[in-house]
Amino acid sequence: MIRERDIEAYLKKRVQEAGGEYRRVSWLGRNGAPDDFVMLNGGHWTECKAPGEKPKPHQLREHELMNSRGIPVYVLDSFMAVDRFIGKITRNV
Repeated sequence: MIRERDIEAYLKKRVQEAGGEYRRVSWLGRNGAPDDFVMLNGGHWTECKAPGEKPKPHQLREHELMNSRGIPVYVLDSFMAVDRFIGKITRNV
């Protein structure tokens, strides 16, 4: 069974392989904010989930707030989703 932490570890590995940096983030006073920051061709917020798991309502509210301010949040729930994300942010560079 693949867990959320397996997706996070894979994201970190793929980001580092692509020459980027990965940070696990803890927010003070912002319950539901994304957990991971990827520094690769800019900065990107990600939320890792176990396969089939969806963000909780309080997380969706925070993601929507960030998206409405022009700060996209990517929800990654599989190794394939991580690979697509890496492909998207490294394309045309």
